[in-house]
Amino acid sequence: MRAVAREAGVGIATLYRHFPTRESLVEAVYRDQVVRLTGGARELLAAESPDRALRRWMDLFGDWIATKRGMLDTMLSLIESGDLPHARTREELLAAVDLILEAGRSSGDLRTDVSAEEVVALIIGVFTVAHQAGRADEAARLLDVVLDGLRPQRP
Repeated sequence: MRAVAREAGVGIATLYRHFPTRESLVEAVYRDQVVRLTGGARELLAAESPDRALRRWMDLFGDWIATKRGMLDTMLSLIESGDLPHARTREELLAAVDLILEAGRSSGDLRTDVSAEEVVALIIGVFTVAHQAGRADEAARLLDVVLDGLRPQRP
């Protein structure tokens, strides 16, 4: 907690006033990241084509996963206790991906036969493989390959 306070530029007492336990801090960070991811889908679609919005969203998702790594044990205990509603988070993330996929289907930028669940599974697989290999830089290249596979075949 001291390192977090130092990084945030606040005193430890201020941090504890807002987040009395490590769990409360982890929960706040987790919820903030979910809001950023779900809201990020709409913002990206407003600014970019659906395929580019999806690729940028993949990067946001990767940032979210990286944020969770240091909090994994605490998060798992919060999910287990029911204090962190994992099922609702999953639904929100899938809805964000589906929003982008629907826009891409309508514009012809993305395939019509791929579900949000499949896209999220692919993204998680990319980050898992890159992390296990110790090659975070590899994730970006693999995500580009995934995006290429999500574009419809042109005659």
